[in-house]
Amino acid sequence: MLRKEDLIEPLEKVVEYSPPRRFLESVDMIINVTGVDLSDPSQRIDKEVVLPHGRGKPVKVCVIAEGEMARQAEEAGATVVTREDLQRLAENKREAKKLARRHDFFYAQADLMPEVGRVLGPVLGPRGKMAKPIPPNADVKAIIERAHRTARVKMRDQPVIHTVIGARNMEPEQLAENAMTILNEVVSELDKGWAQIDSVFVKTTMGPSERVYP
Repeated sequence: MLRKEDLIEPLEKVVEYSPPRRFLESVDMIINVTGVDLSDPSQRIDKEVVLPHGRGKPVKVCVIAEGEMARQAEEAGATVVTREDLQRLAENKREAKKLARRHDFFYAQADLMPEVGRVLGPVLGPRGKMAKPIPPNADVKAIIERAHRTARVKMRDQPVIHTVIGARNMEPEQLAENAMTILNEVVSELDKGWAQIDSVFVKTTMGPSERVYP
């Protein structure tokens, strides 16, 4: 089992040993899991975790909506895609792929979800970014703000989770609390808990990794 205190020194090291970059690096965590059968969908971990101290830098959010919901999304700093934009994207797969690459989270007005699935599903689905519906009268600003504090925790074709825990300008204690929040969520999804955590590493985007468990 890993404690928050066990993470402080390794997190200090990965920041110290990574040379300064021209951009603000993220700090990532790699969790290797054992004893899962990825051919069984129920054993695949795929969830979003709200980090207590946020990600340390903004994410790019895209909201597919019209009218008042589109206005609120734009005011909250999201990229807005309208029904008319969707029709254009249906005829331009290259632009649809660019949209999928450039944004971290996608949300859509509930009644537009069928069209979103048809047009953007083929590019969002494989990336694990399928749009989530926004119910009528929902607080759009709150949804977008939450996305800026959310990490995606997902296994793909290997029993490995690679996720963000913050940015290198954050305090080690904050990064450690974010990391433990994710780890506890992952452990809660495993039948045998910590016994199925094979190893855990932390690293900056372009820096060397540091083993923190076992």
